[in-house]
Amino acid sequence: MKTILIPTDFSTNAWNAIVYALRMFQNDTVKFYLLHTYTPAFYRVDYFLGGPEFSAIPDLGVDRSVSGLEETVARIKKQYPNTRHSFETISAFNTLTDEIQEQCNSKDIDLIVMGTQGASGAKQLFLGSSTVFVIRKANIPVLAIPEDCPFRDIENILMPNDYLSACKPEELEPLIYLAKHHKARIKVLHVKAASDLTDQQVKNKARIKDILKDLPHLFTELHGESMPSAILDQADSSDYQLLVMMNRNHSFFEKILIRQYVDQIGFHVKIPFLVIRDSSEKYT
Repeated sequence: MKTILIPTDFSTNAWNAIVYALRMFQNDTVKFYLLHTYTPAFYRVDYFLGGPEFSAIPDLGVDRSVSGLEETVARIKKQYPNTRHSFETISAFNTLTDEIQEQCNSKDIDLIVMGTQGASGAKQLFLGSSTVFVIRKANIPVLAIPEDCPFRDIENILMPNDYLSACKPEELEPLIYLAKHHKARIKVLHVKAASDLTDQQVKNKARIKDILKDLPHLFTELHGESMPSAILDQADSSDYQLLVMMNRNHSFFEKILIRQYVDQIGFHVKIPFLVIRDSSEKYT
């Protein structure tokens, strides 16, 4: 059984992410954890004793959180009934990123699915700030679903890679599973610098090729383009249904995630974005 955590703020975009996950894993046995976090508009003294559950004073935030989760589950069961899927709701007095980390540790979560924009998301960001913070902290894969993005059968997957680290097979397992499950083809994209690949990069590329040997895949190179723009342009212009990135360090990753002037280059997120942790050693 898979375990998937889906944070929700009850917005249209959050609902879209839920529907996407339900359809992506419609043939899998999955336990979904629906999470809503809240903090009060002002802090009361009794909150310092351990949160609203320790207080005798009612809190409307708690009521809205619990009722919103119950309504969401009822809506799922009515519109997307599936005997393979079960649901548990989590209403938590906490920040979103901290609560996600706690739940992932305590419930052995396999995947986090969330929308890229919440009710107050900034339109000019590549991903909403909440998604960025979750990706920074999460040690498990995060699947970000763009606003208004409907589920489409996954036929082509784009995976950029700089070949600077030796990928671990177990960390590529989410990609392998999705590719097998959806019979998808993987395109490994390398944006080539002026110099040729180092000996270590050649070895790392061969390692990826070996890991993907049982899957339809293609290695390709682009020349003379900056890495972030090349990835975004490639994802925007071709028929891909999933973009996969290895999150090794934040310096490169944030160039893609936090782009204050995305509108100026005419790019808008259109496909889901799967972030996989890369804990392997980086080689130069």
